[in-house]
Amino acid sequence: MENRSQWGTRAGFIFAAVGSAIGLGNIWRFPATAYESGGGAFFIPYLIALLTAGIPILIMEFTMGHKYRGSAPLTYKKMSKGSEFIGWWAVLVAFVISTYYSVIIAWAISYSIFSFNLNWGSDTEAFLFTDYLNLTVDPGQTGSFVPGVLIPLIIVWAVVLGILFKGVKKGIETANRIFIPALVIIFLIIVIRAITLPGAIDGLEAFFAPDFSKIGNPDVWVAAYGQIFFSLSIAFAIMITYSSYLPKKTDLTNNAFIVGFGNSSFELLAGIGVFGILGFMANQQGVPVDEVVSGGVGLAFVVFPAIINEFPALNELFGFLFFASLVLAGLSSLMSITETYVAGLVDKFKISRSKAVLFGGGTAAVISLLFATQGGLSFLDAADYFINQFGVAFVGLVEVVVIAWFLRKLGDFKEHANEISDIKLGWWWTLSLSVITPLVLGYTMYGLFKQNLLKLFETESGNYGNYSDTFILFGGWFVAAGALVIGVLLALTKWKSSEAAEEESKKTGEG
Repeated sequence: MENRSQWGTRAGFIFAAVGSAIGLGNIWRFPATAYESGGGAFFIPYLIALLTAGIPILIMEFTMGHKYRGSAPLTYKKMSKGSEFIGWWAVLVAFVISTYYSVIIAWAISYSIFSFNLNWGSDTEAFLFTDYLNLTVDPGQTGSFVPGVLIPLIIVWAVVLGILFKGVKKGIETANRIFIPALVIIFLIIVIRAITLPGAIDGLEAFFAPDFSKIGNPDVWVAAYGQIFFSLSIAFAIMITYSSYLPKKTDLTNNAFIVGFGNSSFELLAGIGVFGILGFMANQQGVPVDEVVSGGVGLAFVVFPAIINEFPALNELFGFLFFASLVLAGLSSLMSITETYVAGLVDKFKISRSKAVLFGGGTAAVISLLFATQGGLSFLDAADYFINQFGVAFVGLVEVVVIAWFLRKLGDFKEHANEISDIKLGWWWTLSLSVITPLVLGYTMYGLFKQNLLKLFETESGNYGNYSDTFILFGGWFVAAGALVIGVLLALTKWKSSEAAEEESKKTGEG
């Protein structure tokens, strides 16, 4: 008997998986990464990374969740008792990300309201850091709460936890059926407006102009694999959890290709929109496009408001649409991130879904209040860098190596996927997961550890963000290490009942 929650339709699952993959990073990370890594030439390593790491790992995680019918911890437990900690580690990484990701969505809510009167004024940088975030304390200090961040943050958690309370089919699936089409429509409007602006062609030329000399640079290939890894929501328990809600008969490999290419299509759309707008800004200021290119939080909350100020017409509406797209992309991803630990708690401790949402989501919501303080930005910056670099990528490396090399499960997974899928897996899938992905991720992790760990022992601080050694140790390294340590401790705790590791737990709130 199938007691586990299920998606109502295949389309519902695809909307949810694509919604998880399409997040804030697609809009503000990909365009800048592509530009800096060879422009049009970057699409060669990017496509190779998608086909040798992104889609293969998606297929693997879809197959794991579908075959073992469990959250990430339960899935790893069923594969091998000793590997359960990897599932909890991935869940804890997702937990940390949810605490600060929610705050960035809160900023986007505030900025969508500011758009109506262009409240950010002419000095958008000063407005963000001084007027809005009230950043008046040193890194490591919290200061007081910032109401302009705190209130929308409470709204974010109320919406996300409310959706999760309703369950998989009535909550997550229904919400994504609204969010994802709305996001695509809004972004298409943004792109159409962007490419009709004066100077937009210059921006697009800068984005697409291929610099083939960079293809020989190992850092460009690392950037391509990194972008695929971070943007597809792989290696932090999401896709394992989501695929565990699929019906017994489902086309796993086809789903993975649809999600992988759907995510990449949106990234390309985002690149066109962003660089069309940056070309307009360069045109207005009479400078080359490379002088206005930026990524990350600065692009969204400093550069874009400045550009919106210069729009020839309907700038308030355009501003609202842009920040609304960030809100929708963020909410769909935050739902999936939070669902990973909700599902883990339900499976491990045999509690109701409602209790898991209240405890897991409630704890994340309380911790997220740290980032709504005057010193919240520095905590957010350090946690984001370290949990992404030494959490997501490291989990991915361990996951692939353990499954391919130690547990030798790729053959079983290939057989399971091929039985129910139209697109059959062959040698490319096995080679990608057993050789290519481990080598690239291993090289990446070696470089990151060498670059960041050694800096703690230098006499002068050369840390990430030029933060002090003490702050980086506690605000960065301890956060990343804490996800692993707590994950191991959770793996060592006993399952609530003897059947819990082998049977799916019932979930409440499903119709």
